[in-house]
Amino acid sequence: MTRQSEAALEEQLLKQLQGLGYQRIVIKNETELLANLKQQFEKYNTVQLSSTEFQRVLNILNKGSVFERSKLIRQKQHIERDNGDILYFDFLNTQAWCKNQFQVTNQITIDGKYINRYDVTILINGLPITQIELKRRGCEMAEAHRQILRYKSHSFGSGSGLFQLVQLFVISNGVNTKYFANNRLRALNYKQTFYWAKEDNSKITQLSEFTETFLEPCQLSKLISQYIVLAETDRILMVLRPYQYYATEKLIDRVKNSTKNGYIWHTTGSGKTLTSFKASQIIKDIPEVTKVVFVVDRRDLDYQTTVEFNNFSDGSVDGTDNTKELVKQFGNDTKLMVTTIQKLNNAIMSKRYEAIMKPLQNEKMVFIFDECHRSQFGETHQRITNFFNKVQLFGFTGTPIFADNAVKNQLGKRTTKELFGDCLHKYVITDAIRDENVLKFSIEYVGRYKQKAESSLNFVDIDVEDINTKEVLESEERIEKIADYIIKSHPIKTHHKNFTAMLCVSSIDALKIYYQAFKAKKEAGKHNLKIATIFSYEANQEFDGADGQTNIDLGLVAEPEANYHTNNREALESYLEDYNLQFKTKYSTKSSQDFYNYYNDIAKRVKSKEIDILIVVNMFLTGFDSKPLNTLYVDKNLKYHGLIQAYSRTNRILNKQKSHGNIVVFRNLKEATDEAIALFSNKQAKDTILMEPYEDYIAAFQEALADLKEVAPSVDSVNELTSEIEEEQFVKRFRALMRVVNALSTFSDFDFEDLEMDEQTFEDYKSKYLDLYEKTKEQSEVEKASILNDIDFEIELMHKDEVNVAYILNLLDQINDNDDTEEQQKKRQQVSDLLSGDIDLRSKKELIEKFIDEQLVGNKVASVQDAFDAYWSKEQQKAFFQLCEEENLKQTKVEKIIEEKLFTDEVPALREKVRKAMKEKQSILVRKKSIPRIIDKINNFINTFIEGMAA
Repeated sequence: MTRQSEAALEEQLLKQLQGLGYQRIVIKNETELLANLKQQFEKYNTVQLSSTEFQRVLNILNKGSVFERSKLIRQKQHIERDNGDILYFDFLNTQAWCKNQFQVTNQITIDGKYINRYDVTILINGLPITQIELKRRGCEMAEAHRQILRYKSHSFGSGSGLFQLVQLFVISNGVNTKYFANNRLRALNYKQTFYWAKEDNSKITQLSEFTETFLEPCQLSKLISQYIVLAETDRILMVLRPYQYYATEKLIDRVKNSTKNGYIWHTTGSGKTLTSFKASQIIKDIPEVTKVVFVVDRRDLDYQTTVEFNNFSDGSVDGTDNTKELVKQFGNDTKLMVTTIQKLNNAIMSKRYEAIMKPLQNEKMVFIFDECHRSQFGETHQRITNFFNKVQLFGFTGTPIFADNAVKNQLGKRTTKELFGDCLHKYVITDAIRDENVLKFSIEYVGRYKQKAESSLNFVDIDVEDINTKEVLESEERIEKIADYIIKSHPIKTHHKNFTAMLCVSSIDALKIYYQAFKAKKEAGKHNLKIATIFSYEANQEFDGADGQTNIDLGLVAEPEANYHTNNREALESYLEDYNLQFKTKYSTKSSQDFYNYYNDIAKRVKSKEIDILIVVNMFLTGFDSKPLNTLYVDKNLKYHGLIQAYSRTNRILNKQKSHGNIVVFRNLKEATDEAIALFSNKQAKDTILMEPYEDYIAAFQEALADLKEVAPSVDSVNELTSEIEEEQFVKRFRALMRVVNALSTFSDFDFEDLEMDEQTFEDYKSKYLDLYEKTKEQSEVEKASILNDIDFEIELMHKDEVNVAYILNLLDQINDNDDTEEQQKKRQQVSDLLSGDIDLRSKKELIEKFIDEQLVGNKVASVQDAFDAYWSKEQQKAFFQLCEEENLKQTKVEKIIEEKLFTDEVPALREKVRKAMKEKQSILVRKKSIPRIIDKINNFINTFIEGMAA
């Protein structure tokens, strides 16, 4: 049997879609696409339009970014008709979604920067809403993804820009099929592509089954109408993953068709906030529901959740600053609210609010509890059910309370099931890791210490995990050793500070010792890490006790918290002074609001990688998500849900370089870790959740190296690859090797001496790999057909923040300080190798080498930094003038474009701004070629002279 071609796969898909109810039509180009849109628009809105009226409709559609267009096609619109009347109309029916009109076509050709022909396009009411790109069986899925990126760059915005209206992309090679939301180019990460699945989380990969379940007309229209979230703050589209969809559907069904409660068990890091937002948004629109109240158990989460909800839909949630404000919202027409369990408790218990709250007792109320394993095991749960007669309670948790991890309080031991009833949908950590929605953990147990034997003066070696005395655990000597270890291993664990870390400790007393140790070592010049800390300085500030909850109940600490003394607040004030000095802020503990402003500022700086290590006791160990955080140093006893919650701070998906979450443990937690994994997944889950041992990656490297040498036995042999097929094999095999090195590089024990390839040879291969990447980019510039165009080179695996211009300048100083010409040439070669092997510095390679040859080799300058700055400024100015002269551009306009591009990834109306920068008017045909060329030159200028130049 011959291999199925891409054309055969496409035809098979078209026939299946036709059988599902799509009208199959032939559309060859944009002219025919517009003609069909007019016809479908008139049919859907039962109206006839003149050509000028239809152009007004197109003018509405051809405005703004993908995000802005996605909003407008969901809103009622109007135009002025030729006779002066106002015509109101819809583009989509988002309420009765099955009543839309469904068509499918293929091979539409759009002439943009280059001519592109798209595979299969699904049209709803004439609008291209879903684009499907296919690759023949055996091809990588990422190739179809990269093809879509090229189409977006080359032609989606051309002409009337109708393909900017695409909401969903589908990619498939027949045996694997994924979907993802449309966004600006930089937001289209392959990590954000998803498999569809059944309700039991079993993946649907085959294109035929995916088509039957996902692309069925009513189902697709429902997903477009209800299950795409337009996130206002980031201005991106977010489509729900299957488990989020099924959980939301279960909640809606239970509200509509029963009075029962229930809970959702979705593992930490799987996007519970998005699920709960979408569920809340839909439930609040059910006519019989009076209020939807989203309840959290701490004030910082109140603020955080309100922000996150409003990120999804600006102004969708009214946060409440205090109980009085909360009660006001209960009394007005606010449908969706976010509050804390403590304020809710006050609202229903206080006599002063009875006049407003009592009338709501018989109204249909829906309460959704975030992280319900923390907040619902005291008296407030009972008070809510006693107060409201028609209330439904739903909980979200990544770590439910079972009999094994239940903690006894004044009401006894109670489980999540006892409080909420049925688990409506389950998506556990093994599901999430299998689906690549969260990462595995690499856990390292560190340290050996000595303890005096009671009967003698001899010292006995024992593992650190056997030590459990407060005196030893919080001794300055022990903490000093751990601080030294962290300083040494931090660059390894975080890929040269490309990621960040948290250190969780047992008590505020221990935190103080740690903070002072890191501060003293920094002042002594032993590290340059940015350290920050935060903790509760008043009794019950973090957990205010309204529900009888304690820190130990949360599974976060096994040691009792240190007593809250005035000196804890004084200590935090001193740490705040350091923080304010470091970040030019003015925070203090004078008011609770100022403290929470500090909390929010720290959260922001951790997420933006401005803080290297955050030291905490309990705060930030639950409910805090930061994708760049990849390492947790643990010096406290954790158990069950507290352990999984804390570890899960590290395993958010970001990019290919972040292959796992690092957990570095200085306590006896191995047994506790095994028990927690078994409780929240299954007893056989360790292999799924934990990274393989170091030795396994060594073996994987040797296997990948053998595969590489079959194609390229030596570095020089890469030059002799005669065809693109051979080059493709080299790229894929070296990429596989890089992936293993990326994982190995986070092990403290890693050394290239353990491998059958030295580090220099690896770097030389990497340079050849990058040469092919650059060649492919150049081919793309002239639209030369290349099978390498669609390969994901995974360039992020090469990114090293430490190898920046400051690092290079240090090497240049060494060249300048050395009088030996031979040694200077060796250092020059070292710099050249570094520049060749780092994607961010390659664009600067020629200029830096020129600076070395002209000003350093054989010469001496007073200050390398000053000489380099002067040289760089001169070359930058020369290149800027050359760009403006070659393209006949107005310098002031180009400067403004560069400033705007540095401020934001995506400059609004960039093509128009480039057109206005031209000194002479050009025809449309000439502009079609010149504007993309100018944009490329501006990007190259920024990459060469500005990006990464902070020393």
